[in-house]
Amino acid sequence: MNSQEITKIKLPNGPGVYFFKQGSDILYIGRATSLKDRVRSYFGLDLSATRGQLLVDMVSLADSLSFSVTDSVLEAIILEASLIKKHQPKYNTKEKDNKSFNCVVITKEDFPRVLVVRKRELEQKTSDFTIKYIFGPFPQGSSIVEGLRIIRKIFTFRDRCAPLVGKPCFNAQIGLCPGVCTGDVSVKDYAKIINRIKLFFEGKKAILIRKMEKEMQEYAKKQEFEKAGELKRQIFALTHIQDVALIKTREIMESEVGENESMFRIEAYDIAHLSGKNTVGVMTVLENRLPEKSQYRKFKINREDGANDIANLREIIERRLTHPEWTFPQMIVTDGNEVQRRAVEEVINKANIFIPVVSVTKDERHRARSIIGNAEMVEKYKKEILLVNSEAHRFAIGYHRVLRGNIFKGGENDINRNGK
Repeated sequence: MNSQEITKIKLPNGPGVYFFKQGSDILYIGRATSLKDRVRSYFGLDLSATRGQLLVDMVSLADSLSFSVTDSVLEAIILEASLIKKHQPKYNTKEKDNKSFNCVVITKEDFPRVLVVRKRELEQKTSDFTIKYIFGPFPQGSSIVEGLRIIRKIFTFRDRCAPLVGKPCFNAQIGLCPGVCTGDVSVKDYAKIINRIKLFFEGKKAILIRKMEKEMQEYAKKQEFEKAGELKRQIFALTHIQDVALIKTREIMESEVGENESMFRIEAYDIAHLSGKNTVGVMTVLENRLPEKSQYRKFKINREDGANDIANLREIIERRLTHPEWTFPQMIVTDGNEVQRRAVEEVINKANIFIPVVSVTKDERHRARSIIGNAEMVEKYKKEILLVNSEAHRFAIGYHRVLRGNIFKGGENDINRNGK
């Protein structure tokens, strides 16, 4: 697709979810505060620098675009997660490797808790609760945390407090818990609250509102005006979520156009050995500008010329590329000078993969002296480049010491995590 084709599509200046397609295949799903502005951002001259070559390729392959309008940004966030989970689009690569993403969980208890939990924790089964409903994972973790705060002001729920202890928890004192802790809400009435939250996360707001309107009328007929009034307040809040979101999630919306920054993945590589012995290589990862240690990888190198750092570097990059199931980065960082940078660049280019490569040069005390590579990206991500490079050095030295220690003890265990 091109910018001329996009101008022919009447995109609304409001929230929703958009779909880039090739024929009937969905290539990519995204959400937006303004569909008009967000979609047009894919056709700017700086797309490669800001969002990476992968999405440049996606846009060039797409031959059509469609969208679904939502009443609020919050509903767009929920719909996006649901559709990505359902369709697993090829170019939503980060969403496929989503163990670090947040999920919303409703527990299976008399008074269920509503919690935000990382998908990794759910898969590792380290949690102390049984799950009844799970929603997500959500690509923008901070967005759903903020979104749940909005929902909680409409439908109060329990998250941490113990039921029926007689003393109000902090959230009950500020009106965000219905009184599970004090016994002010019955199991039956609390189940209604949970069902409303469930329907909202299932994208069934229209059904939810109809049910609540019917229930409100029944309370009014029975002259239970306090309960009818509470339902009326909740219905009004549900139909005006967009206004609340514009106030409460301003930070989310202001960062929408730079969404790639929070999704930006950087991989760094480093080599460690002692005079060519016990040579190891490592890969470290930054996602959401933070180390993602569960995705760090170790490579044991058994070359005879183990002191040849360029050859070692080429080897670990080649081995990394045999793992397409690992999310590809938007930037690669190596330790060294232009020679190391070009060595990595040659390997990935040979594989028809085009990812910017930068190299961190060091002084005699192994302190960062300069960063070689795309000047614009270096300036934009300098802090992250130095952090992931430092992590790679630390991780490589640690692995080398462990491996060397095992050999001194007579052990032959290879703790290479990628199995190759």
